[in-house]
Amino acid sequence: MQYVEYGSLEYRRTFLCMLLGSTVTFAILYFPQTLINTFSQEFHISPSTASFTISFATFTLAVSMLFMTVFSNTWGRKKIMSVSLLLASLLNILAAFSPNFQTLTFIRVIQGIAMSGFPAIAMTYLSEEISPSIIGRIMGIYVSGCAFGGFTGRIMVSTLTDFFSWKIAILVLGLFSLVCSLLFWKYLPESRNFKKANLSFISWKSGIVSGLKNKHLLYIYAMGFLLLGVYVALFNYIGFPLSKPPYHLSQTLIGFLFIFQLAGSWSSYVFGKLTEKYSRTCLISWAIIMALAGALLTLSSNIFILIIGLILFASGFLAAHSIASGWIGILSDPRSKAYASSLYLLFYYTGSSVIGWSGGIFLTLIGWSGVILMVGGLLVLTGLLVMVMSQSLHLKAG
Repeated sequence: MQYVEYGSLEYRRTFLCMLLGSTVTFAILYFPQTLINTFSQEFHISPSTASFTISFATFTLAVSMLFMTVFSNTWGRKKIMSVSLLLASLLNILAAFSPNFQTLTFIRVIQGIAMSGFPAIAMTYLSEEISPSIIGRIMGIYVSGCAFGGFTGRIMVSTLTDFFSWKIAILVLGLFSLVCSLLFWKYLPESRNFKKANLSFISWKSGIVSGLKNKHLLYIYAMGFLLLGVYVALFNYIGFPLSKPPYHLSQTLIGFLFIFQLAGSWSSYVFGKLTEKYSRTCLISWAIIMALAGALLTLSSNIFILIIGLILFASGFLAAHSIASGWIGILSDPRSKAYASSLYLLFYYTGSSVIGWSGGIFLTLIGWSGVILMVGGLLVLTGLLVMVMSQSLHLKAG
């Protein structure tokens, strides 16, 4: 096989394109987080209803990802990813002209389907084309691009909304994403190790069933569901308390607070290294405790303590997600690893959709303390799942 090697022109182009692709996908997916308060006020709807702009997109993305791998085996990796990014960008431009909330939400549903092609295929493309000796580096770029993209979308939209309007903000993000998508299409190296295959839903069904029969994987799926769910719920609604007394932060400043999600990205690397010395059960338990402590600190009226809480919460989540997702390859059958990963992502993004929306109900009924009550309870539940799975694995080993 002809692999892309470190230092080559193809490596630099792949490096750039993975950064561009993940930036576009996650900027578009999560930009509404800073606008939930704005949508709630402008359209006279509840916060939980306003969060449909995220929940519906993440849900359709999660479901669509299950099928994208099958189609990419026939149509090609680069083609699927490029079309996905271009369609998502064009739909974002269209969303800027939405006359009402219903139209905006419908476009977001279609965007979720359009966006699914990139995250579903990116890792497969990299594993096929990049030299095994440097795959870790390029995967790191991909993950960093996801975090950077989420931050870019939020800060760009929040700042432009402050100075102009949310429609102008979405339009600019769409145009920015379109340029990035065209660069991706032009410069991503063509697949050299891709082997075209016929559509086979029988093989797909067999792999999915195999991934669902493993009870230990079911625990991991549930952890992914809960972890991203509480993460999105907290950051969905943090803008509500921050825009009110005692903080009185502007939309721009609230957007900049999302940089602390990036500050927490160190934890996934550190905890990943620690898995070489310590058990995953121990490490994920500490990550959950870290996230819980951070969530509780956001109840403080002191903005600096709240910021520390956001950093701890993001660090705990990213560490726990890193460990949980890494468990998939260890616990799954080698023949169904790809399908097990797809199922994890399905539960992962469905949790984002369902729990992210549910947080708005707690916010309406109880306030910010209600959101933290929900987040804290679900983190405790995640910890219990870790304990039950650990005991089950111990008995199996015995």
